[in-house]
Amino acid sequence: MVLGCRVDALDTRGAVERIVELARAGGWSSVVTLGTEMVVRAQRDEKFRALINASALSLCDTVGVLHAARAQGLAVPERVSGIDLIDPLCAAFAFEEIPVFLLGGKGDTVTRAAAALKVRHPGLIVAGTRDGYEGPRDVVPLLEEMRAGGARVLLVGLGSPRQEHWIATYLPYSGASVGIGVGGSFDVLAGNVARAPALFRTLNLEWFYRLLKEPSRWRRQLALPVFVWLLLRERILSRLERRRTA
Repeated sequence: MVLGCRVDALDTRGAVERIVELARAGGWSSVVTLGTEMVVRAQRDEKFRALINASALSLCDTVGVLHAARAQGLAVPERVSGIDLIDPLCAAFAFEEIPVFLLGGKGDTVTRAAAALKVRHPGLIVAGTRDGYEGPRDVVPLLEEMRAGGARVLLVGLGSPRQEHWIATYLPYSGASVGIGVGGSFDVLAGNVARAPALFRTLNLEWFYRLLKEPSRWRRQLALPVFVWLLLRERILSRLERRRTA
């Protein structure tokens, strides 16, 4: 647990293998890619924290969560972000013939993202796409489209916490077995947003590169110092409690 949020000790390969198993098994399973902003939100939103902890998989998305988990003795091998997960997942889906539906993004972003994935992974079955701006009246036709297309996995890029709530509410009615929150991954796949150069990713500074490219993200980055403070507070309170009971 990191501040009350579950983190599963899986690398990318292990996550892909588990998701394929879940897609084949049936039932309804959500997969969370857990970042620092989500952990901070979960401190004040009990329902959101419950969604994280009830998921079939809660994967480590950001370096902050990675370091916090390791500091608590959790053997988390690496970050498994949404964008890093999609390509190996789609390679596996193409091989296993598992249909996937993409939901999210603005305008034609999601269709361009799907086209890019099909080029990278010949044989990938895209059961359908839809942008992320459906209204309440659009949900029933969308779910019917998902069922008719035979999707077994939903890649949901609506941003957090909207995507986690959408999966929890609608996955059982979609005909799919697995719903995965992938954040802004479709923008990257469609070419709307460039990923950080390899050096930034290696140094775990992708967040800093995004901030340089998109200064308007500074409000989102405020979650990081809050996250650090919450970790320090938890450690201090834990030490005080141990002294009190010693």
